[in-house]
Amino acid sequence: MQRVCFLLKVREDRVAEYRERHASVWPEMREALSSTGWHNYSLFLREDGLLVGYLETEDFEAARAGMETTEVNGRWQAEMGPLFETLDGSRPDEAMKPLTEVFHLA
Repeated sequence: MQRVCFLLKVREDRVAEYRERHASVWPEMREALSSTGWHNYSLFLREDGLLVGYLETEDFEAARAGMETTEVNGRWQAEMGPLFETLDGSRPDEAMKPLTEVFHLA
């Protein structure tokens, strides 16, 4: 099982909206994440907009590719994209760059 952690930056003036949207993630988005291999998925958000994501999956690239094939993911990314700082032309899900794990207490 891979443990994946990534950072993104929510626009500081949109932090409250980001929290609100994630308080009621669409059921079909939740189902798509689960069915494509996103397990133990959590998002943590600081008041300045720093977003930390964590998930466990058998294969992160396969999990990302699986989400890419779902219609709901395209709609979700289109709605979430404007809430983020510079994504270099990418959607939020495309801008996730996994951090290198340097320690894990098993």
